[in-house]
Amino acid sequence: MSLSFAESLAAMPPLEDVSGLELSAPNSPVVVIENKAGSQGSLRLYRHLLDKYGVIDAAAAVEGLALYAEHTQDARRNPGKHPNIDRLLDVEAGRVVYSGRIL
Repeated sequence: MSLSFAESLAAMPPLEDVSGLELSAPNSPVVVIENKAGSQGSLRLYRHLLDKYGVIDAAAAVEGLALYAEHTQDARRNPGKHPNIDRLLDVEAGRVVYSGRIL
């Protein structure tokens, strides 16, 4: 049985020392995920992926989409509703690879 998004987050490091995360890729605008209500789960997930993979590439995207769990299905059905998941779907499809920097 797969873990829910909340259960996956519980196993990730806390964010006390992080104000945000900056993602960049050639020919794409810089994306900042801030440490604020509504984006803290995504920040923790992306930080986990960057710590593990060093970049957000196809392998990281596959893991990230699995960790987003129930939200990934909703994002696939409703493009634009979950921008942080949509970003991973673009990476999974081979359209982009992001480098990241913890703020």
